[in-house]
Amino acid sequence: MSKARCQLATRQCLTLEVAKLIAAAAEAEAVANDWKVSIAIVDDGANLLYLVRLDGAHLASVDVSQGKARTAMRYKRPTKALEDAVAGGRTALLASPGITPLQGAVPIVHEGSIIGAIGVSGVLSAQDEQIATAGANMLVKLLV
Repeated sequence: MSKARCQLATRQCLTLEVAKLIAAAAEAEAVANDWKVSIAIVDDGANLLYLVRLDGAHLASVDVSQGKARTAMRYKRPTKALEDAVAGGRTALLASPGITPLQGAVPIVHEGSIIGAIGVSGVLSAQDEQIATAGANMLVKLLV
């Protein structure tokens, strides 16, 4: 009996250090606009890696930001796409376990692979997404 050769996949993943830097960029965007929000970053398994709740952010924003981040990771797209789908009549999406189809989260992408997501809650959904995008865009700057 011969032994088959196999290899395990090698992949990039977020570290706590990088998650904190991404969150800091998102926080800077929020502070610059005087927005009080919670910011959640999840890894590629949609598990919470880092969370920050700015002073004055509503308590509910903690759970909502995490739900948005997990949804963006699990569905591999900005949560606005899912919010738009529900608003367009795809209400069956609401039956999916753990979905938070609210604009305000985006995937974190490295070399074409989604390695995590950032979700924000506390202001208007478009503003939440603006903050999340500022954070996600920091990864490119960090790796230059």
